[in-house]
Formats: sequence, C-alpha cells, structure tokens
Amino acid sequence: MTTNRNDTVDIRPWSADDFTLLERTMGDPAMTVYLGGPETPEKLKERHQRFIKATGESEYVFVIVVGAEATPAGSVCCFDSEWEGAPVWEVGWSVLPEFQGRGIATAGTALAIDRVRPLVRHRFMHAFPRVDNAASNAVCRKLGFEMCGEVDNEYPPGCPIRSTNWRLDLLGG
Repeated sequence: MTTNRNDTVDIRPWSADDFTLLERTMGDPAMTVYLGGPETPEKLKERHQRFIKATGESEYVFVIVVGAEATPAGSVCCFDSEWEGAPVWEVGWSVLPEFQGRGIATAGTALAIDRVRPLVRHRFMHAFPRVDNAASNAVCRKLGFEMCGEVDNEYPPGCPIRSTNWRLDLLGG
C-alpha cells in the first residue's frame, strides 16, 4: 500500500526483535501523552512478551514497515474486546515521530483491518482515541469509521480519559 507521500507501507507480525520499537513508542513520554504516560521497563517487557505470543486467537500485533528496507515505523494492534455487552474488535496504533504526518498510520491500520476482516469473528471494530488526539481521530475518519460520540474511558486502567467512540462495520458495505 502507498501513502499520500508515496511511501510503500506494509505490516508484518511482531517479533522478538521489536523491543526497541516498543521502547520508542510506549516507553517515550512524548509518544504516550494521550495514553497516560510512558510504561515502566517492567511493563514494556511484559507487553513485548505478550505481543510476541499474539497468535490471532484474541490479539493480532503488527509492525508497520515503510520502504524497500521495511523500516519499522510503528505498530497496530487488533484485539478482542467488549462494547455495550457485545464482543468487538478494538484497534489501536502508534507511529514514530519521524514517520508521522505521512499517512503511515492510516495505511498500516487499513492493512491490519484487511487482515482481520475475513475472520468474521466480530461484526464491529472500535477505536477509542482521546477526544483531543486530532491525528488518531483523523485516522478513524479516513478509514470510514462512524463517530458514535464521546465516552468516558480509562487508559491505562485507573487513568480516566474522555475518548471518541469510533465504529467500523466489518460486514457492511
């Protein structure tokens, strides 16, 4: 897939070699300003192990890669969740600063959606970016998610935030 700047974007499964990417996204204060702040080194190690073991039974974790060199630019995760009593996919993404503003989050997330859509495990996919996270809300709009309103949420658990509830009908037209 190509972006608005002709970057070639693809995704691949998370691997044991991707810990540095996790440190640069979830361990960086600037990258986690909308996510309750950076994770501790212990939490990063736990998350990395979970990502390595993600088999698709309840979670898919992809590295977004750019260019012929397949340079890691970020990640996208689709996982089983529940919304209003119904099982759904939830999706979240993160793109490194040097790759932001180029359509890479949108392209990588679109590829992840294309991977999980044929599984027909859940009809809907939701994303819950903070209401003040303009870039992530724009990704949802560009990908055809329907804005269902604002909701009170917690991320990480115990950290209250106000999120926009975006929903994508994976079986719809």
